[in-house]
Amino acid sequence: MYHDLLIPTDGSDGTRQALVHGLAIARRFDATVHALSVLPEGPYGSLESDESAAEAERDAERALERVETDAERDGLESATAIRRGAPHEEILAYAEENGIDMIVMGTHGRTGIDRALVGSVTERIVREASVPVVTVRVSDDLRIGDAADAEAIALEGLEARGYDDATTVDDPHRTSGSWIVPVETREGRIQVHVDAASGDVRLARLDG
Repeated sequence: MYHDLLIPTDGSDGTRQALVHGLAIARRFDATVHALSVLPEGPYGSLESDESAAEAERDAERALERVETDAERDGLESATAIRRGAPHEEILAYAEENGIDMIVMGTHGRTGIDRALVGSVTERIVREASVPVVTVRVSDDLRIGDAADAEAIALEGLEARGYDDATTVDDPHRTSGSWIVPVETREGRIQVHVDAASGDVRLARLDG
C-alpha cells in the first residue's frame, strides 16, 4: 500500500520522534524511507551569517545521516535530500516529484520561532498534501530524564537484538538529546545511544 514514505527532518526532538513512527510504518510495508531537510529561505528564512548558515547545513546533514543509519539498521532502503526554500512548498514538491505515498511529520521543531514555524508548516502540509499525512505530537518534556531509566531501556533494546548477556560498565551520561550507555557483551564493548525524547535505541559503536 505504501511504497515511498517521506520524513521531513531537522534533527530536533520533534523530528526524531516522527522518525521513530515513520520507520515503524516503513517496516510494516517494506517502504523506502525518504528524508528531506529544508533550509528555509524567502519569507520563511531569516538573515543569517555565513557561519550560522553553514551550521544549519551541517545540522541538516547530520539529521539525514541519522535517518540513513536507522533505516539501514532496519533493513530499509533510504533516500535523502537537502533543499532550500519555503519548507511547505519544498516538502510538497518533493513528495510529488518522488511518488511519495505518505508523509510523517512532527508538530514541533527546535525552540522559539522554529517551533511556531514547524507547527505552521505541518498544518499547511496537512491541508494541501494529496497523500496521507501522519502527524506526531511532541511532548515539551523529555521522556527519559533519569540515568537508571536510560540504562534499563538500553539493556532491553540490546536483549531484543540478541545481546542477552549485556552488562553496563559505566554510568550512563547525557550528551545533547541522548543518553550514552556503555555496556560489555560477549562480542566486545558497545556504546548504546538512547534518544531522551523518543526512547529509540541504536548501537553507536562496537569494539571487537
